Amino acid sequence: MPSSTSKKVVVYRFDRQSVAGFVNPQAWLVADGVELLTPSGAVSVIPYTEIKVVCFVKDFDGSGWRQERRLFASRPKTEGIWLRAIFQDNDFIEGVAPNDLLLFDPHGFHLAPPDASSNNQRLFLPRAALKECRIMGIIGIPGKTRKAKPEPAEGQTRLFE
Repeated sequence: MPSSTSKKVVVYRFDRQSVAGFVNPQAWLVADGVELLTPSGAVSVIPYTEIKVVCFVKDFDGSGWRQERRLFASRPKTEGIWLRAIFQDNDFIEGVAPNDLLLFDPHGFHLAPPDASSNNQRLFLPRAALKECRIMGIIGIPGKTRKAKPEPAEGQTRLFE
């Protein structure tokens, strides 16, 4: 894992165990799982079938994923695709995915979590962990611009004048 920049992550597994470590942002998704460098210096690959969610965190000691808010209180403000993901164990999470299909990885996709001030900055959901994924809305897509109202013809009186 040679890299000058590594990201802090906590991998939550379906067996309720969590593994903290670091990932190389350019090469952490390998064919058979997520490559993780533990704080003790050991490199391991966790299979996608065992992973529920990978949380990119600010701090390892922060609040865990299980204690955080899972739903948006109102319509999100962040631009993207608002999704509700249902896991194989019927747990769920909402988030906003990028509105660019080129950013979707064959192994899974990234979400911005509902609580922007939480310890979790970004989530990665492996496709193998999901039972269902619903689009709740598209946020921030510029709609059709309305045509400006034509000026009334000269001499035409306005209603209520």
